[in-house]
Amino acid sequence: MIIKSAEFLTSAVKPSQYPEEGLPEIAFAGRSNVGKSSLINLLLGRKSLAKVSSSPGKTRTINFFLINNGEFRLVDLPGYGYAKVSKSVSEDWGKMMETFLTKRKGLIKVIQLVDARHEPSAQDRQMYDFLQYYGLDGLVVATKADKLSKNELSRNLAAIRKSLDMEKDDILIATSSLSKTGIQELLDNIEKILEGYQENLEND
Repeated sequence: MIIKSAEFLTSAVKPSQYPEEGLPEIAFAGRSNVGKSSLINLLLGRKSLAKVSSSPGKTRTINFFLINNGEFRLVDLPGYGYAKVSKSVSEDWGKMMETFLTKRKGLIKVIQLVDARHEPSAQDRQMYDFLQYYGLDGLVVATKADKLSKNELSRNLAAIRKSLDMEKDDILIATSSLSKTGIQELLDNIEKILEGYQENLEND
């Protein structure tokens, strides 16, 4: 896949603020400080389309981007798991994300980001189980792969698969926003997801 154009559409905290249904949507989810905004900007070929926050946990909205003049929408979900936010704010985030993930008809996949350097947290595992339950799982991105040696990365990827209880056919891609490792592989998988969605539409 080649992303030729990307534009910010809107930020939302409730369904009435979402863009109208009609396009397939692929969302990105991950813990605060996992490098989600940097990865999205690299994928989209834009330096600052997705805001890279100086303080983890700052992004508190669901952000929608229009890709290739309407081929699909990319959705940047607020980071989870930042300890320094209040319990009420954390609960609001949880409700906001659960509403989007369970009610949004056009959502066809959630790409979950985890840090390649660490074993997935309890919240990472909870998120993957949640996505699995709703049929949105199957593609995980391990960020910051450049921080590890080849042997360390191989060992950690195996540990991530085991910790998340990923199926054999589930995809795990190691990426780095600095070295651009894994970016083309991720784009290729996004293209396959969209092609599968289109085929299902045509067969219905």
